[in-house]
Amino acid sequence: MPRAANQDHGISASDPAASTAAGAADRAPTIKDVAEVAGVATSTVSRALSNPDRVNRRTRERIEQVAAQLNYVPSSQARGLSSGRTNAVALLVPDVTNPFYFDIIRGTQNQLKAAGYTQLLVDTEESAEMELDALQKMRRSADGFILAASRLTDAQLAEVSDTQPLVTINRASSNTPTVVIDTPSAMIQALEHLASLGHSRICYVGGPPTSWSNAKRWKSFEDESRDRGMTTFRVGPFAPKTTSGAAAADAAARTGATACIVFNDLLAIGMLQRLRERGIRVPEDMSIVGCDDIFGADFCNPPLTTIASPIEQAGRVAVSMLLAQLNPLQGGSSRRLAVMPTHLTVRASTGPAPTA
Repeated sequence: MPRAANQDHGISASDPAASTAAGAADRAPTIKDVAEVAGVATSTVSRALSNPDRVNRRTRERIEQVAAQLNYVPSSQARGLSSGRTNAVALLVPDVTNPFYFDIIRGTQNQLKAAGYTQLLVDTEESAEMELDALQKMRRSADGFILAASRLTDAQLAEVSDTQPLVTINRASSNTPTVVIDTPSAMIQALEHLASLGHSRICYVGGPPTSWSNAKRWKSFEDESRDRGMTTFRVGPFAPKTTSGAAAADAAARTGATACIVFNDLLAIGMLQRLRERGIRVPEDMSIVGCDDIFGADFCNPPLTTIASPIEQAGRVAVSMLLAQLNPLQGGSSRRLAVMPTHLTVRASTGPAPTA
């Protein structure tokens, strides 16, 4: 008996188009996928979604139904509808209030603007879960992503980079182009500086446990201090905020160290405030070295010795590496790894080790 004709305009298991829908489910669906399943030209899909009055009702409803089933989210711009491009790039940062990210945001935005792209900024609140959620929800809103200090695991980064153009900053991965600010090497500079001042008992004040750069800095600190025969301590992890400084200062003071190298400047500035409250003088009783040279590090009390780097340039390089993926024929940096140099800026928060 001949099979009854299918009166449902949806996608059934017996519909040959189901295979296209299944394939699109494994990646971000394109306007071409919608056109193929709906049995129309891509230009018809573009008109149906941008100028519905120009397409007959039955065809328009069919296209809308297919787009919904494929989870296709079109751009609001006609150019994006026809090309699949949004001309937007998303920058994800762990904490938009941290001054360290100000220069990254400025660098990426200026470079993207020059290339004709809009920047979308997302604060992931130091959460890998929020970072993943944003990447999934924005896959049709942005042509590519820049992840600053990503908290994702290697496996998560590999999975994401397989489905969308991606560059990381301060989060190296074998699967993803990355820009690394070389703070691990700066740990050696900081230890050399403290050793020259007579310090031999030094504490590393750690940042977030999911921070790639925190792990790399500690490894460099540990190796170099061991080679120098120093007595070292580690306290933390601490959130990279001034509000965590009190707990960090108390923990560091208990170790008996005469100097601390701190994960970032915000945490170091919070420590300075707490040490002053406790009557522990900086640098007479304890020297403090921060990291990032953020705005304000030079006029806190005392001004902070810290590790500086070309942060805005790191943002620009990351954009160049991403554009090379988005527009390979138009140039851009095809490098997989770019390393930004660092240097130690010495101020009044470090001094000679106490003699008693």
